[in-house]
Amino acid sequence: MQVADFDYHLPESLIAQFPPEVRGASRLLHIDGLTRQDSHFRQLPQFLRAGDVLIFNDTKVIKARVFGKKDSGGAIEALIERVLDEHTALAHIRSSKAPKPGAKLIFADRWPATMIERKDDLFKLRFDGDESVLDILEQAGQLPLPPYITHTPDEEDAKRYQTIYARDPGAVAAPTAGLHFTPELLAELHAMGVKTGYLTLHVGAGTFQPIRVDDVSEHVMHFERYSIPAATVTLIEATKSAGGRVIAVGTTSLRALEAASQNGFLAEPIGDTNIFITPGYQFKVVDRLITNFHLPKSTLLMLVAAFVGFETMQAAYQHAVELEYRFFSYGDAMLLEPKAPA
Repeated sequence: MQVADFDYHLPESLIAQFPPEVRGASRLLHIDGLTRQDSHFRQLPQFLRAGDVLIFNDTKVIKARVFGKKDSGGAIEALIERVLDEHTALAHIRSSKAPKPGAKLIFADRWPATMIERKDDLFKLRFDGDESVLDILEQAGQLPLPPYITHTPDEEDAKRYQTIYARDPGAVAAPTAGLHFTPELLAELHAMGVKTGYLTLHVGAGTFQPIRVDDVSEHVMHFERYSIPAATVTLIEATKSAGGRVIAVGTTSLRALEAASQNGFLAEPIGDTNIFITPGYQFKVVDRLITNFHLPKSTLLMLVAAFVGFETMQAAYQHAVELEYRFFSYGDAMLLEPKAPA
């Protein structure tokens, strides 16, 4: 398939620049084949049943964008892609000239760092002081809102561009399907017998990178680190055995589960994955998917097409545009039923 096959017209006015005034006050589009039902996210319980399990990504967005200068005085901007340990990290760097190994940098006029080596598009940095990378970012960093959100991040974004269950810092982008959940909704789901499980996949900046090839099969995904606790593996296995459904909350949860099952059912609960899910993929773990609306010509739109079918995806997005759903990170959500077997 060609990348152009996954294009669609989206009026700029439908790109959500801010979250809804109240968390969870989003619309929900239920897709089951060519059948569509317009609803609201607070009505999610009516689409689920006792014995189902929701799998959430508990990653926490860090203030990954930090500004500084090189020892030559030139300005530099770093977007921390992955924290490797307390004092080293991989980063995307923007500057007039890329720093060379051994180059000295200083961030926010306070925190020195050294560029150790380049790894493809990323730079390995060692922060030279006593404070950890995460502590420095918390004090000096800026929340890395997606490029299609045009305002400077503020205190409201610090609260709303984070799920209520975020607990493991390391992501540069939120697992946005989870932004719709509130404590009240989770309590209602638990009361009706829907279980919840958690995994961690630290979302990288590559999720926003455009595809630079025409043929879908030539695209290479970026790597992301995931971890699935033993308790979550056990919960999923028990759910499957009892006839319940595994519902991934977001494409990141789905990618982690499917990546872990490549060599057997959840056989690799910890690892790095660059799994690229496109139409024709056979899903091994996930039975339903909750997700937001994705960018044209994006890998996540291809994942949705793989899950529900290409024609169903096209019709659903056309419907959402016509009914003026809100798109992307701060936008509305979909509940997707899988494509029926041929």
